[in-house]
Amino acid sequence: MDIIEKTRELGKLLQQEESYIKKQNAEKKADEDVELQKLIKEFNLKRLSINVETQKVEKDGEKIAELNKEMQKVYADIMANENMKAYNDAKQDFDQLSSRVMTILQNCIAGEDPETTDFSSSCAGSCSTCGGCG
Repeated sequence: MDIIEKTRELGKLLQQEESYIKKQNAEKKADEDVELQKLIKEFNLKRLSINVETQKVEKDGEKIAELNKEMQKVYADIMANENMKAYNDAKQDFDQLSSRVMTILQNCIAGEDPETTDFSSSCAGSCSTCGGCG
């Protein structure tokens, strides 16, 4: 089917995009960053501990608060890591391109003119109600 072939061509073009390549490279660096991976494991363990504590019949509010505080510190450390910052920036750039491509495709499926339909990146400020920038 011709449409499937064209879709595969589009997939290949997306993977050749500079923002995709940057995202892939940044993800690889983040995955190889031993300190970052250690922090992510620590964060996951803190989150698991919080889940265990909140599931108990007799909850220890002080312990939960302390675990939350510890988890927030680890999260801040993760987000301060240069490889995590680079990954987040690269991912955001590619997500914007991906959202634009998907919006154009969805608009065409809905009957809009393929030559003129486009993605609008206007931001109302609330990500919870947004389907846009990624």
